[in-house]
Amino acid sequence: MPKSFDSSDLDALIAAARALDAAGFMPQKSGNLSLRTPRGFVITPSGLPYAAMTAAELVECAPDGTPLTNGRPSSEWRLHAAIYRARADAQAVVHTHSPRATALSCARRPIPSLHYMITLAGAGGRLGIPCAQHATFGTEALAQACIAALGAELRATLLANHGVVALGATLTGAVALAREAENLAGQYLDLLAARLDPVLLDAQELAEAAAQLKDYGRPA
Repeated sequence: MPKSFDSSDLDALIAAARALDAAGFMPQKSGNLSLRTPRGFVITPSGLPYAAMTAAELVECAPDGTPLTNGRPSSEWRLHAAIYRARADAQAVVHTHSPRATALSCARRPIPSLHYMITLAGAGGRLGIPCAQHATFGTEALAQACIAALGAELRATLLANHGVVALGATLTGAVALAREAENLAGQYLDLLAARLDPVLLDAQELAEAAAQLKDYGRPA
């Protein structure tokens, strides 16, 4: 890793991956996390169990995804590389297969603006959390579908029949948003299971909530 990149950031990346894995967000070694670095980005490796992963096994890549260190990067390196190229505000990317959000993605159903915490996903909550068009995992087509769904404002999207992507100005923020996407998905699925239609928040209600959350430890 370049000297200008603090090793504590690598430790934080490992800790975040392990915590999400322990929470059931990364079944069968799925999902991946990354951080922007001065030379590109550092990403979790392909196929290694998170509980045993070390910082030495993380793979640093150039902006185009070319590995700069030993090891094989996650199969979703194209997804991470595309987000860092498209979004200057993204300093961390978290991709999970958390169960309830993934269930919604398999129905290709977005999460609507049913709760004020949706504002954490960007665009003042008015766009909810969309579901990107389907594309095969690990492909450039998937990366571009994700970029299209995120647009210029959103920080989270579902990936059709796949999982969740969340980005942030910090790793802590990206992880918090991935967790919130799962929570919102659970609330939405519970309403659907009860055959209840959520009453969606309108633009004014969302704007008021976003203003309140601005000073409430909002994930960056």
